[in-house]
Amino acid sequence: GGGGGRSSAMTPAEEPLPPGVPTCPLPGKICDVARKERPGSCCGMAMAGLRTAKYQLPEWHRRNAKVYNQAYTVGEESERDCAESKHLSKHAACCAQRAQQYSKATLGQRLQDIHFWRVELQKEIMELDAETNLLVAQKLRLQRALDATEVPYGIVTDNLQCRERRQPPDLVIDEVERQLLKEADLLRNIRDLLKRTIIQATNQIRSNRIQKECCELDWSDKVQTYHIDDKCVGYNNDSTNIQAHPSSVKFEENASTPKTWAQFSHDNIYNAEQEKLASVQLRSLINTIIHDVSEDLRMQRAASNEAFDNHCRELDDAKLKLEQHLEKILKDIGEQEANIVALKQAIRDKETHLKVAQTRLYDRSFRPNVELCKDEAQFRLVSEVEELTVFLEALKRKLMESEQCLKNLEETRMKLEKEIAVKANSIFIDREKCMTFRIRYPVDLEVASYK
Repeated sequence: GGGGGRSSAMTPAEEPLPPGVPTCPLPGKICDVARKERPGSCCGMAMAGLRTAKYQLPEWHRRNAKVYNQAYTVGEESERDCAESKHLSKHAACCAQRAQQYSKATLGQRLQDIHFWRVELQKEIMELDAETNLLVAQKLRLQRALDATEVPYGIVTDNLQCRERRQPPDLVIDEVERQLLKEADLLRNIRDLLKRTIIQATNQIRSNRIQKECCELDWSDKVQTYHIDDKCVGYNNDSTNIQAHPSSVKFEENASTPKTWAQFSHDNIYNAEQEKLASVQLRSLINTIIHDVSEDLRMQRAASNEAFDNHCRELDDAKLKLEQHLEKILKDIGEQEANIVALKQAIRDKETHLKVAQTRLYDRSFRPNVELCKDEAQFRLVSEVEELTVFLEALKRKLMESEQCLKNLEETRMKLEKEIAVKANSIFIDREKCMTFRIRYPVDLEVASYK
């Protein structure tokens, strides 16, 4: 009965048939047998399988041996599998530990690289920021120098406009006007140069700040990356904030290589150095420009002031000479007026003498008869009248000449007085209007740029 139960658990291929026992088909109907009724023949549990006969003893021994061999083989395989598992676990643990340490060392080296570039970028940012501040100060100097040119330009323009009010013949293009025109032209050129330099400084400041911003972005990224990698270095198997991220094992398409990564920061630092060098050169150029334009303006101002001084001395000399001539002319006018008075008096005196002689001749023309004689007295009176007539004509001609001379003297006096007034006006314009106004001239553009 027990053999029949084991045979139902085996497949037909594994069970050899007993020799000499023919197989018979299963009956069409199986009778229900109660569990407590265990038949002792081939009916019952043995009838449920393919076999209907009992196992033979050799077969039973062979099966036992096979089961033992299979159990031994499975045991050996299990022991070998356990040993291999222990070896694999130990090897995997060593490799994992070694890989983790190597990754940690690689991250540490990466931290050093990031720290190096971060320090270099921070240094470059600070230097570029300091240089930009210096350039901003230089730009402020340029602006102050430009503002300081407004007063000189206003003074020169006012000087030229004031000198336009000179009266002819003093309204001439003299040395003063030439120097003032040169000064105005120099100031215009200086203002244009300062404006162009201010624009150049503004552009350079913008370039400095743009490059500084690029370095700051790079520096910020490296600071963030440093914190990330530093946190990664701190991870270990005992960390509580680790978890599985299967999707993280991949390379991003836009990821950089170590070469391009280092080249990026190198390029940023190189560009920052180039901008810093350009800024330093521009600051030096600004110093030179401010010094040169200040010196040029100082020399031109001195030349204009010297021309003013010389011209004022010339005007003073010309005015003094005119006043001396006027004094002499006034004296001559007085003498000529006295001479005319004397001539008129002489003419009146001669006319009186002529009247006396003519009256005598008139009265003698009434002498009667033979008494109307051409005697010596008659000849003398006639001669006296002729002489007085000639003198009167000469005196009258001289009086006319003297009056014309007096008229010429008066005209000359008026001309001299007008010329003196013109010179006085020119002196007033140049000395009082122009030179006094030029005292407000800034001492030095270079000094003014620091105020």
